Amino acid sequence: MSDTIVAAATPPGRGGIAIVRVSGPATPQIAIGVLGRLPLPRFATAAKFRAAAGAAIDDGLALYFPAPHSYTGEHVLELQGHGGPVLVEALVRRLLELGARRAQPGEFTQRAYLNGKLDLAQAEAVADLIDAASDAAARAARRSLEGEFSSRVLGLSQILGELRAEVEAGIDFADEPIDVLSEHSLRLRLQQAAAQLAALRVASRQGRVLTEGMTVVIAGRPNAGKSSLLNRLAGHDAAIVTTTPGTTRDLLRERMLLDGMPLHLLDTAGLRRAGDDIEAEGIRRARAAMAGADRILFVIDAAADPAASAYLEERALLPAEVPVTVVFNKIDLALPRPAGPELLSGGIATLRLSALTGEGVDTLATHLKACMGFDAGSTDALSARARHLEALARVDAHLLQATGQLAGGSAPELVAEELRRAQLALGEIVGVDSSDELLGRIFARFCIGK
Repeated sequence: MSDTIVAAATPPGRGGIAIVRVSGPATPQIAIGVLGRLPLPRFATAAKFRAAAGAAIDDGLALYFPAPHSYTGEHVLELQGHGGPVLVEALVRRLLELGARRAQPGEFTQRAYLNGKLDLAQAEAVADLIDAASDAAARAARRSLEGEFSSRVLGLSQILGELRAEVEAGIDFADEPIDVLSEHSLRLRLQQAAAQLAALRVASRQGRVLTEGMTVVIAGRPNAGKSSLLNRLAGHDAAIVTTTPGTTRDLLRERMLLDGMPLHLLDTAGLRRAGDDIEAEGIRRARAAMAGADRILFVIDAAADPAASAYLEERALLPAEVPVTVVFNKIDLALPRPAGPELLSGGIATLRLSALTGEGVDTLATHLKACMGFDAGSTDALSARARHLEALARVDAHLLQATGQLAGGSAPELVAEELRRAQLALGEIVGVDSSDELLGRIFARFCIGK
């Protein structure tokens, strides 16, 4: 990377302090151009930030980090000045004049990854730490940033590599008097590796829920109490509630925490034959939102529809891959029935509650956390993304396949191939042989100055 980049590293808007960051080979020359001299490495130096004609743009502190001992592994300059948008932009323009270019989203952290300062999982943990919505999420991100997730992934990869070497040695030197693992020992070590993988998947799932949370779409017929349920869960009047059917015409989004688990709630237009084009578009958006949800809460008016006929009529139109919980609302108006989870035919979970009084809402919250496997008391969570979980699932599948082939007396070449594929999947997590397309997608989610 021969170019030098610049960006504000603090959020846009007014504040007491703003930080502008520069990284790249031209950083020392740029520092001299804007400060008049190169600051001592790793010392906060009071300085004036000067325009081309010598007039002061701002006063502040300058910090210089020579390569490779910096966040990006390159020469880095941080200028800390007053947090006014006009001053920040004037300073950035001056640095552009001196030879820098504006950074792309996540480019500083991308350079840290490319220069070996962070692996890919650690780089993603930087973004997770910034976006953490709870103390638990911040702790999980910190653990991954410090390398615990990567260390466990690489440790497992090393174990599989050693097993693969043993298997391949038995293939290559079948006629030589060398010691190789017996089938029993190999099976035992595969089981031990599978146990380590299982523990890692549990910790990763907890971290993924802490990081990305759960998206729940509230659906059902008009006047079933969908908006009332949203308001009850959100803790405030987020949605307009009236007795007029079709009040909700568009998606209404709310974000909250359930014992540290981010919950993304979407209230939707009532599902029925549309009365006009606006309502039809609202229903179309509702169905699109359901397709992207982790779970659908299909709300039933327990007083008017105790047999859940509305759900039975809509069931075929709901996305088959998204799990559903049928929520019998308005139990304060319905005939008394036993509280607690029930099941409709087909294994669909059901709950009974009153969005008006709050009865049963705690049971719903517990149900949602259980659906995601969320444990509020977990201390082993590691910040993880959906792609990490997918990679670990492939590792599990390859280990199961290798174990089955070993037990079935298959050729050892097939066992070795499954172990190789498992190692490749683990390598994707930390960025071994990652494609440019994958890197682009990951770092594009970062803020500009990170």
